[in-house]
Amino acid sequence: MTTVFIAGSISIRQLAPKVQERIMNIVRQDFEIVVGDADGVDTLIQQFLQDLKYPRVTLFCTGNAPRNKLGNWPVQPVASRHAPGSRAYFTAKDLAMAEAADSGLMIWDARSSGTLSNVIELLDRKKYCWTFVDTQQVFHAVKGAAALEALIGYMTPSARRQAEARIGLGKKMAALSSREQQMSLLREDVHTAQSSYASA
Repeated sequence: MTTVFIAGSISIRQLAPKVQERIMNIVRQDFEIVVGDADGVDTLIQQFLQDLKYPRVTLFCTGNAPRNKLGNWPVQPVASRHAPGSRAYFTAKDLAMAEAADSGLMIWDARSSGTLSNVIELLDRKKYCWTFVDTQQVFHAVKGAAALEALIGYMTPSARRQAEARIGLGKKMAALSSREQQMSLLREDVHTAQSSYASA
């Protein structure tokens, strides 16, 4: 069963019609959904799914009890070794959802480093992510480093500096790009070896 990680920025106060339509497509396909317990998009997603009475939802939280829980869904608590209330503490549940999901749907305000980090965590696990840039009302399919770079192009210099300070954006992008190059070289080596074998 396909599982989709849906999350987004705390600053967003309503789901755009395009986002609602995309979630309806997920629901119509009976996909499993994992969602967090934060304010903003997490709570909006919960409300939308609760209104639909959609049962295939698992709510993730760091610690024993979710901050927001609007539906009668199972809760997956995630342990964290970081200080309660800190950014790193709440990031634990996001990492768990990225691990559990097959793909992601992120609703992003073009500023939030947390949402951007979720996109990167999915890419690190070789999973793709549809990202809705709320400020532009457009979707981007993010499947690799080049698409991530295009997505980051929506950020202001200030937002990008903040992401650098909070999540080490440049280092993460460089690591992702390096891995993709290594995989490309490996595929070329395999193709060359196969061609040599076939012509022998």
